[in-house]
Amino acid sequence: MKDVAARAGVSLGTVSNALNKPDQVSERTRQRVLDAIEALGFVRNESARQLRSGRSRTLAFVVLDAGNPFFTDVARGMEEVAEAAGRAVFLCNSGEDPKRQDAYLDLLEQQRVEGVLITPVDQPEERLDRLEKRGIPVVVVDRAGGPDRCSVTVDDVAGGELAVEHLLERGHERIALVGGPVSIGQVADRWAGARRALAAAGAPEPTLLETAALNVAEGRRAGERLVGLPASRRPTAAFCANDLLALGLLQQMVRMGMAVPDDLAIVGYDDIEFAEAAAVPLTSVSQPRHLLGRTAVELLLAESSGAAGHLHRQVVFAPELVVRASTGRVG
Repeated sequence: MKDVAARAGVSLGTVSNALNKPDQVSERTRQRVLDAIEALGFVRNESARQLRSGRSRTLAFVVLDAGNPFFTDVARGMEEVAEAAGRAVFLCNSGEDPKRQDAYLDLLEQQRVEGVLITPVDQPEERLDRLEKRGIPVVVVDRAGGPDRCSVTVDDVAGGELAVEHLLERGHERIALVGGPVSIGQVADRWAGARRALAAAGAPEPTLLETAALNVAEGRRAGERLVGLPASRRPTAAFCANDLLALGLLQQMVRMGMAVPDDLAIVGYDDIEFAEAAAVPLTSVSQPRHLLGRTAVELLLAESSGAAGHLHRQVVFAPELVVRASTGRVG
């Protein structure tokens, strides 16, 4: 910075203001500083700045599965708000692994990030409490939080209910639930809603095809298991815990010569872009992905600001069912 100041003919304080408080210097002076920075190849030492100020400008999103386009869309919404506030969002992929999740949380605590956004694998309440005691606020994303923590989610119980009510209205009674592990909160909530709809209709208990993960490959394996069931008790419809499972199931049905929706109607969850683009467009429970991300960062920045009277908010959005060809004729 001394070299930049000397080349631009200004003080160190002016260089600092040009970088951090541009409204406090004239445009002409700021441009001289920027020209000097470019000529010298100066790169600000963010770690040193953080040590001096005691504050990071980095947010972290610990995501359940970076391979799922749903979370990519959520992250884009986060970036929009973060960039406008002069923050960066780092993505950490837990891969649905609790140990990997904890390792990332340890690292983020060491790095003293400004705040953590997390879609948890399990119930890491004590671990998140420790972050907050360190002065690092936490917002839970795509999962309901308790009264002592901000969260933003969609009502997954209502979403599961919507999906199964739709299948029941289409005349299906033998319904499979495809997804897992059930220790993941979103899966458990969606199954709770599905069972509530079945019980209200007096329908039989569902066939549960639990999966090891929420991806396309597990959807294909579930398809193999489903087709292997005796025809007399084979489900005629399936509700999948997310769209990746549903797309894998759809692929496997086609490979095995089964017609969708004639032999098996399928409903997914998330309404990712690929749902509509599938060979048989997929009926899916839609979540406001960008809005989830934007709202999560707004909550985090509000808490990080340290404003007096901050109240933890648990924001819950309502899901919507988008009906397409995978459950029968539309319209």
